[in-house]
Amino acid sequence: MAQTIRLLLADDQALVRGALAALLGLEPDLEVVAEVGRGDEVVEAALATGPDVALLDVDMPGMDGIAATVPLLAAVPACRVLVVTTFGRPGYLRRAMAAGASGFVVKDTPAAQLADAVRRVAAGLRVVDPQLAVESLTSGASPLTEREHDVLRAARSGGTVADIARGLVLSEGTVRNHLSSAIGKTGARTRAEAVRIADENGWMLG
Repeated sequence: MAQTIRLLLADDQALVRGALAALLGLEPDLEVVAEVGRGDEVVEAALATGPDVALLDVDMPGMDGIAATVPLLAAVPACRVLVVTTFGRPGYLRRAMAAGASGFVVKDTPAAQLADAVRRVAAGLRVVDPQLAVESLTSGASPLTEREHDVLRAARSGGTVADIARGLVLSEGTVRNHLSSAIGKTGARTRAEAVRIADENGWMLG
């Protein structure tokens, strides 16, 4: 009989988390031992339950799943991380792999394939959604500087240049320069379009 693989599920949507737990729980060799709805609860749950594989959503309150991967692996080195997300974005894939994740799949992956991905990750293999892997190779890394990322993230809410400047403690001229540079680098025509392009490429996480 195969050894049971212990799983931790982290997803802020209770219905999604419950569905994943139910589907994976049907597999005779998989056991869900912990469920959390926030990224900053992952490490504590892992320390308490000792999972073999943690399935982490990207977009969660407290801490995103990619950021949570780093302290999780530091606290429980034997645990493997499989990022399971709605957002199949090349930038997210690159960041997840850089953080130490062993796999990255999208949530609409069929249940049997997801269970197989869990087993492969538990066995020490890497599992990456093939289409996303190709997109990641062709899209390249983010061309934006850290400050340009900050300004675009602040621009998401639609505030004025003055609002952004106050929030980041920068001069309005500096904010305009960073916005102009980000618009140019993304090939956008407006700052709203630059935000959208950066989002779609997974450059805006955090």
